[in-house]
Amino acid sequence: MAFIMTLLICSISIKFTMAQSELTVRKELEEVEKLLVEVENEVNALLNKQSSLEQKKKSLKSHLRRLAEQKNSAHSWGTESFDWSVELETKCRSVFGISSFRPHQLEVMNVTLSGVDCILIMPTGAGKSLCFQLPALISSGLTLVISPLVSLMKDQISSLSKRNVNAVMLSSSTEKHTMNAVFADMTSSPCKMKLLYVTPEKLAKSKRFMNKLEQCYKKGLLSRIAIDEVHCCSHWGHDFRPDYKFLGILKRQFPQTPILGLTATASTHVLIDVQKILHLQHAQVYKGSFNRENLCYQVQLKPLDHTECMDKISQLILSKYRNQSGIVYCFSRKDTVSVASDLSARGVMSAAYHADLESCERSRVHNLWTEDKIKVIVATIAFGMGIDKPNVRFVIHHSLSKSVENYYQESGRAGRDGLPADCLLLYRLSDVHRQSCMVFTESTGLAQLYSMMGYCCNLSTCRRKLLAQHFNEVWEETSCDGMCDCCSSQFVDVLEPISAERLERSIPLVYEVLDNAKHSDTRLTSQKVLNAVLGKGPLSASSS
Repeated sequence: MAFIMTLLICSISIKFTMAQSELTVRKELEEVEKLLVEVENEVNALLNKQSSLEQKKKSLKSHLRRLAEQKNSAHSWGTESFDWSVELETKCRSVFGISSFRPHQLEVMNVTLSGVDCILIMPTGAGKSLCFQLPALISSGLTLVISPLVSLMKDQISSLSKRNVNAVMLSSSTEKHTMNAVFADMTSSPCKMKLLYVTPEKLAKSKRFMNKLEQCYKKGLLSRIAIDEVHCCSHWGHDFRPDYKFLGILKRQFPQTPILGLTATASTHVLIDVQKILHLQHAQVYKGSFNRENLCYQVQLKPLDHTECMDKISQLILSKYRNQSGIVYCFSRKDTVSVASDLSARGVMSAAYHADLESCERSRVHNLWTEDKIKVIVATIAFGMGIDKPNVRFVIHHSLSKSVENYYQESGRAGRDGLPADCLLLYRLSDVHRQSCMVFTESTGLAQLYSMMGYCCNLSTCRRKLLAQHFNEVWEETSCDGMCDCCSSQFVDVLEPISAERLERSIPLVYEVLDNAKHSDTRLTSQKVLNAVLGKGPLSASSS
């Protein structure tokens, strides 16, 4: 009996303990649930506060932007009423021998001297360099010039030195004692240097240089930063360079120093991209007309046979351009050597220029051409930025460029003296395939190449209008005044435009050719397809 009572008491005790334990757990659960509700309320309150702050931030940014716009619009940048206007004009005459400014030059100089960011888009030879060189002379501090090519920097420094302007360049070949002297001057007041030229690689890879630049800025000696060939920042640009993307830190690191970006070619895509990368969304933008009135644009079919092609080019140079300077652009380094050799054999004084040549040899060839000891330079796109020979009478493209921007830049080497000059492009479909193998890995490579192909294949629209459409500029075809093959009756070496009806009739023939190739296991090329549609060769369509 005692044993049973003990078991009963134990059982009751266990049940009571379990009941107590369950009650405790329930109470804890209620407490946790209450805490969760409180936390959720706090989170919601914080989210509401975050949303409110985001709205306020957006509103303040918008207000700041409007203030900046009002500040900029309040100025008439093209006037001569600024504190520095008299000195600017005086220095322009005494140092550069220039008595009047070209379009946009005065506006851009006033903008950068006012400490406002600016982007300038003007054609080759329109005077972009003066827009930072002249302000540098009347500024108390240093103007940093970022340029992609050492040769371009050397040319500008040589020209400035002849005018007794203190301009210096830092590159990988700069001797240590010179570099130390430059670094010391960067942080000395007053700064003796007026312009310091560097490549973007120098900024990206030299911590010591960036440290000195930071010191220069903190002492108020960094007057402005000029970025030449600013389109190199953008993947949409025709000459994208990875180190240019590093320049995006400049506005954050030196917020009070105005940045001036300069380029000869920038479509809307490129401009937006550049502004985003460099944090220049609120910069003043000046865009000169793309039109070079003295250049005559023409596209001709390129002969399939190399010998015939060389005969065509040499005969043209020896007849129309005898003893005149010109450039022949080629697709590859191998092509430059071959074309230069073949032209020389036909009596055209020419030499090849490409990236594989030693630096001294490139300089030698460049100097021979500049001094008119040879008349024609046969080059890849390595021969581009910084070429400043005014009397180039013709630019011939042995094959199409990889983009419209490239073509505009390359053809723009002609006629920088303002006298008439010709830009002839020899087009062949197989050259498109060669270029596509080189550009297909670029994010916009093929799209830009196909735009260039469209320019070549359009036989009815004014060449200038096609360029205007690409650069988002309004253009009336009547303004060409017969200075392109599509607007002038003097050019007969072009294909007759194909009508829509004829094109529609050709489509079934193309499908038939593709079918024939598939069944005969034949590898197709564009030329084979064309021949077959025209009724030539084993894959010939049944009719043409």
